[in-house]
Amino acid sequence: MPQDVFNAIADPTRREIIDLLADKSLPVNEVAERFEISRPAISKHIKILNECGLVMIRKKGRKRYCRADTRKLLEVIEWAQRYRKFWDERLDALENLLTEED
Repeated sequence: MPQDVFNAIADPTRREIIDLLADKSLPVNEVAERFEISRPAISKHIKILNECGLVMIRKKGRKRYCRADTRKLLEVIEWAQRYRKFWDERLDALENLLTEED
């Protein structure tokens, strides 16, 4: 079943993995070493990130190297931008109201 980007980034461990892999490619074992959870758990997180396109995996010899592909996060940014204008307007209106009451 394909994973949703929003579901993938909802988990703090997966966000940490994305941050870790954003500027370098690392073997799965090296990623797992940086976390307090088991290697199978990290592999599951990486699988979810891979299924939604946030992490690319390539094999080199016996190792699997992972690297974040943050272009897919544009989907999240575009979604959030739609609400930014709404909240900016609401907060500006609240600020104006509070200023008038002073």
